[in-house]
Amino acid sequence: MSSREYLYKNLRPELVAPDAPALADACAPQRSSEPRFTLERDVVLSASNRQQLDEALVKIRYHDVIYETWGFAQVDPNGRGTLLNFHGAPGTGKTLTAEAFAGSIGKRLINASIADLESKFMGDTSKNIVTLFAAARNEDAVLFLDEADTLLGRRLSSVTQGIDNEVNAMRSTLLIELEKHPGIVIFASNFARNYDSAFVSRISQHIHFELPGDDERRAIWAKLLVQGIPLSLVREDLIEALVQPSAGLSGREIRTCLRLALPKPLLEGGGGRLTPEHVLGAIEQLLLARNDIKVSTPGEQTGRTDIARKLLGVNSRSDG
Repeated sequence: MSSREYLYKNLRPELVAPDAPALADACAPQRSSEPRFTLERDVVLSASNRQQLDEALVKIRYHDVIYETWGFAQVDPNGRGTLLNFHGAPGTGKTLTAEAFAGSIGKRLINASIADLESKFMGDTSKNIVTLFAAARNEDAVLFLDEADTLLGRRLSSVTQGIDNEVNAMRSTLLIELEKHPGIVIFASNFARNYDSAFVSRISQHIHFELPGDDERRAIWAKLLVQGIPLSLVREDLIEALVQPSAGLSGREIRTCLRLALPKPLLEGGGGRLTPEHVLGAIEQLLLARNDIKVSTPGEQTGRTDIARKLLGVNSRSDG
């Protein structure tokens, strides 16, 4: 028995019935929205990540060439869909990149997480997953599932309670929907190591988002220091002065530093123009706050998670 047959055999019949749009669907409000960003205009990426995303875009844009003209559909009949997994530390641009990816291919975006899907009523979470995928198909939208580790975690082998059955049913439903979905699904997670291997093997590309290096930080500062901000020195010189002091910060944290810095020139005695001292002071504020409230860096976060998993008797795998 194939894995696909096993999934269908163990799922409730109403969840695998042939797709038939309900009459109410025509009147249902759209779940999708227009992306605000594109990859080309708004996202700073490492060369490796840019290459992987370009390959995904080409696969979508030239699907007919690859699958019909070249005949790859003969051996990959379910290849219409595209599944991407963005994983890495918080603040490294996974959500922004997902929205920009949709913008670059001219599609709308549906943004969802476990909070939008889970229900206290038995069986409703699986139904919500089916409804979500139907909405993505009907609206021709990219489906973005954030905090994906809560959805794609390993299925339970020792089922002892009704809730365990629900978790397995939810994940089996998701596997089936992914198998038949003809569109684009993007997962994002800070903890991709928790994924069930059945999901891992179905995802086309796993793209690891790392903290920005020197070149990426330089580009992020250049993008965030918009032309209207009055500066105390040449813009390029200010950007260069900030590259090294911001080492170890995520793109989100760099943006936070500017949010902290921009009011400083407007304070009494602030001078009316943004100086390196204003921004460096903001970087120091952020680092002090991180230390005061014991926010872990990505490396520390991984180490602490591994310790917790060992205490719980759960094996860990590399997220690289």
